[in-house]
Amino acid sequence: MAPTPKPQTSGQPLDVQRIRADFPILRQRVHGDRPLVYLDNAATSQKPQAVIDALTTYYTEYNANVHRALHYLGERATAGYEAVRGIIARFIGAPEDGVVIFTRGTTESINLVARTWGPDQVQAGDTIIATGMEHHSNLVPWQMLCQERGAKLKLVPVNDDGTLDLTAYTEYLTDRTRLVAVTHVSNVLGTVNPVREMAQRAHAVGARVLVDAAQSVPYMPVNVADLEADFFVFSGHKCGGPTGAGVCWARRELAEAMPPFMGGGEMIERVHDDHATWAEVPYKFEAGTPSIADVIALGAALEYLEGIGMEAIHAYEQKLTAYAIGALARLPGVRVFGKAPERGGAVSFDVAGLHPHDLSQYVDQQGIAIRAGHLCAQPLMRRLGVPAVSRASLAYYNTTGEIDALVAAIGKAQHFFGHG
Repeated sequence: MAPTPKPQTSGQPLDVQRIRADFPILRQRVHGDRPLVYLDNAATSQKPQAVIDALTTYYTEYNANVHRALHYLGERATAGYEAVRGIIARFIGAPEDGVVIFTRGTTESINLVARTWGPDQVQAGDTIIATGMEHHSNLVPWQMLCQERGAKLKLVPVNDDGTLDLTAYTEYLTDRTRLVAVTHVSNVLGTVNPVREMAQRAHAVGARVLVDAAQSVPYMPVNVADLEADFFVFSGHKCGGPTGAGVCWARRELAEAMPPFMGGGEMIERVHDDHATWAEVPYKFEAGTPSIADVIALGAALEYLEGIGMEAIHAYEQKLTAYAIGALARLPGVRVFGKAPERGGAVSFDVAGLHPHDLSQYVDQQGIAIRAGHLCAQPLMRRLGVPAVSRASLAYYNTTGEIDALVAAIGKAQHFFGHG
């Protein structure tokens, strides 16, 4: 098993080459022996050997169902699975009055809240506030809830610099506001939103706050108590963990009042012929056999990040992001979206005369993986005045050399398509 990196000391730069050695996939060569340059981390991150080993160890040494068996394998699997709740709580700074619920990812976590908390709390004439930069997963469930309950969904406008219009946000807040759903970091613009300030204003009118932290948890220190979140959701696969494991953290009093999300095994206390009673939280939200191996490997992923140090990861990402924005901006005909003073490593851009899909396919032939499309944020695309964008999203294992390779490939694409 690959050793967990030693924590970084304050001010110490990351040893990126040492970290890259922990990721087997980054040694891969593609398209005619070209080195892989992976710049699609906002979609999913690569997995360190420690995570791969955690998966392998579970399946080769103690594969068994959890919470059911009294034999050795079952007890070991249950202990490993349940230990991850503590790892997550520590990682996100969760207070003791909260509960960690396992889901398949951010999308399921948001739908869980919309389908269990929402119907009892949102009535006709109420409002839910989201923002104009939300991923569809933090927009569509609230649209559906509002349509079903006769409520209204309001979207906080996005300013030209990629920040939120907080004046409009304050005006939207009333005593009929039931929920504010906001992304911590935009997957398109990289904007880091002032979640704590927004939460304080929401709580002042009695509203609850759900924070989509899919793009923040992997790359910056987070603390749900400091953010004053009521619900806090993220996906394991963006944190170096496997797909199929996600988190919905909720304040305990809210979770206890919410009905189950799905019915089935393990979420019950007792089942009678015509009715059932529910298990305590978080188990009443976790019907059926969970993604045991994926949850255990998510714990390994978060411990891996802790071993590097989230402050060090955040500092490195800030430097790498600034380098990428500067390098892209120097190319003729390239427009970078988002100029928020505080931002993450999602760098979206447009190249004049080139469709993002054409650009993505061209640079892929150079061994460079980026994202192209509306990025599951169609309302924001309309605000930006484009049907789609190209996006390079950065991680702590990326390098300035990889950014230089992307810039060079874009220049070649402009020449190839006759727009250089």
